[in-house]
Amino acid sequence: MTLLQAPAAADAPSSTTAFLVQTAPLVLIFVVFWVLMIRPQQKRMRDHRALIDAVKKGDKVVTGGGLIGRVTRVTDGEVEVELGPNMRVTALKGTLSDVIDPKAKPAND
Repeated sequence: MTLLQAPAAADAPSSTTAFLVQTAPLVLIFVVFWVLMIRPQQKRMRDHRALIDAVKKGDKVVTGGGLIGRVTRVTDGEVEVELGPNMRVTALKGTLSDVIDPKAKPAND
């Protein structure tokens, strides 16, 4: 054996180490993706669902179609929304996009 040749077994990393080195970046990317994107979206969805489930008579709501009105009746999965005098529509709770806070200051004031 010459000085330039080295035993092959001493230089080669074990297959377990190579596997961990190759998968570590993928796991790290997934963890960062989870923390920055998936968790906040799940929190927003959970908060929105709680807001819609808590809607009650007298609340001002925005429907998925952009209609704004006041809730006059709430049943299990539906709400009756008054859009104007003697103009009432029934909407599914799931189609409500927002509940307007009556104490909130308008954006253009």
